[in-house]
Amino acid sequence: MYTIIMERSASLLAAAVLLIMTAVSANAQGKALLWEPVNIPQRNLIHGAGGTAMQPNLRRITFVSDEKGGNNLKFRIKDASGRVWVAKIADESQAEVAANRLLWAVGYQTEIDYLVPKLKIPNKKTHTNVRLEARAENHKRDGRWEWTNNPFLGTPEFNGLKLMMALINNWDLKDDNTAIIADGDRLRYVVSDLGSSFGRTAATSLPILTKFGRSVNNPNHYAKSSFIVGLSPEGKLDLAYDGKQDHLVKDFSVEDAQWLAALLKQLTDKQIADAFRAAKYSAGDVRLLTNTIKKRIAELDNPEGAVALRR
Repeated sequence: MYTIIMERSASLLAAAVLLIMTAVSANAQGKALLWEPVNIPQRNLIHGAGGTAMQPNLRRITFVSDEKGGNNLKFRIKDASGRVWVAKIADESQAEVAANRLLWAVGYQTEIDYLVPKLKIPNKKTHTNVRLEARAENHKRDGRWEWTNNPFLGTPEFNGLKLMMALINNWDLKDDNTAIIADGDRLRYVVSDLGSSFGRTAATSLPILTKFGRSVNNPNHYAKSSFIVGLSPEGKLDLAYDGKQDHLVKDFSVEDAQWLAALLKQLTDKQIADAFRAAKYSAGDVRLLTNTIKKRIAELDNPEGAVALRR
């Protein structure tokens, strides 16, 4: 009997030690963070997550290396203040910066980026529509997260993030476009590539045709596309979102929509417009994009009303 009691005690002790070690390990890895409450009306969408403090100093640019990965031309550079940036040259650069600002505005974790209309990179010519994304020394990139397997599944903030992807028509929801950034004791979960936004999603969800009809950074296409087109008998949103991985953007409740709408409604017209001004859109496109965002926020806030208007 004594032996049995001792064995059980040892097993319980081992289990307790394992539990403590697991907790310590998780704490060492950092707190997973996707979204946090912020003072939305005070957010400056011209400067975004980096504010004025991180504004690139373009008086002198040093080429560091070519940056591999992705479909667009990228270089790693250093500015006159010694900060390191990944310069991305692409048609989608404007869309990426604007989408980044809108996500950050309502509390989502994002990259730090800025749009430079024209930039001379030594030995790499002069480029237009350059997105500069910071590579801060105290922010270590710690892999990627999966849309179908992460700590936030089923939460309002994760459903809100997926709804935001539909709201901005970001059709490129793949795991390669995510990042986990270790920032002190936090692990910040971000969508690291938002460039496939503010255009049109695919014309069909058929796997072999998901490239057909889609576009990026096309304000006219975006303004003419639909958002919420119906409600199921169970009260789920029917979104006009087709294309690759469209299964990720389904089964949202009215409550999910209104959770996100409650955040977005706190943005002023000027703040929304500033997100697009930061991305150097023309005055006409700023108005068009701002009005489209406002219309989609209203649909989120009252999905039943939006559907009734179409009948």
